[in-house]
Amino acid sequence: MMIRTNLIAVALAFAFATSPALAAPVYGDKAQDRAAILKMAGTFKVTFDMRETVPFVAGYEAYKSKLSGGHEVVRVVVDTPDLIALQHLLVVDMKDGKKPMVIKHWRQDWAWQPKSVLTYAGPGRWTLTPVAATDAKGAWSQTVYQTDDSPRYGGIGRWRYDDGVTRWTSDETLRPLARRDATRHPPYDHYLGVNRHALTPNGWVHEQDNAKIGPKDGKPATYVHETVINNYVPATDFPAQAAEDYWVKTADYWAAVRADWDRVIKAKKGVTLAEEPEFGSTTGHELMLTAEDIISGEAKEDAAIAEAKALIEKETSK
Repeated sequence: MMIRTNLIAVALAFAFATSPALAAPVYGDKAQDRAAILKMAGTFKVTFDMRETVPFVAGYEAYKSKLSGGHEVVRVVVDTPDLIALQHLLVVDMKDGKKPMVIKHWRQDWAWQPKSVLTYAGPGRWTLTPVAATDAKGAWSQTVYQTDDSPRYGGIGRWRYDDGVTRWTSDETLRPLARRDATRHPPYDHYLGVNRHALTPNGWVHEQDNAKIGPKDGKPATYVHETVINNYVPATDFPAQAAEDYWVKTADYWAAVRADWDRVIKAKKGVTLAEEPEFGSTTGHELMLTAEDIISGEAKEDAAIAEAKALIEKETSK
């Protein structure tokens, strides 16, 4: 019996060791990774599926699931060997003969083998976190920005290609509340989440696994877990040209705004900026309105850029 048991154990060990599912991860090279990132650009029909799943605080009731959607144009606004920036532009078709509305949405920056990552450090604070050389090797950071190009969260991970899926998964990162939660003032005040981007046979998907954390009895507590699935499927049946027109008129303004944020963050090794439930930050509403004033002709571009710079300096010096 002992001999037979030992033989079974050896056979199982061999099977697991040679199983494709348990094989060492396959990491791509820089060129392969860049190609994967650039495939997230295009015109898409997007569904946003957000579900609170398991409560961890007695008496907390999971918030009802939220399913929404829309159309987005994802533009490549920076493309250098070590940095790719993808700008999302939400297009709302107003129908009834009205012009479609374009809303500048989030931005994702991908940096190759970064020396630091801009990470969320708690209410109104972001910091440039150093990355060890061993962690940076073969890795990309993804930094996500709000609609006004102020920071949201950042993480680091590696693209991998084993098991038939091209995907990137972040480390666990702190994140500020999204508008969907911030505007209803829940008992939690931030997320701890893992971010995943994967290419699909028909587009790509952005997945999040979030723990929603807040104070309870003087200590941090996880109130509930949440899954978020944002699915991007290529589409052309919407007025994508409206997004292109918006960007032609505002690209220089937003490039200047990005440069202003970068300058502040570099000088202060991070940034302090008050959060605002509706617009993400105290600069959000005004910077977005200024872009609209450029489009309408109510503001000259040079004056708008100077106004944006002054606002950013004011709000980050408090």
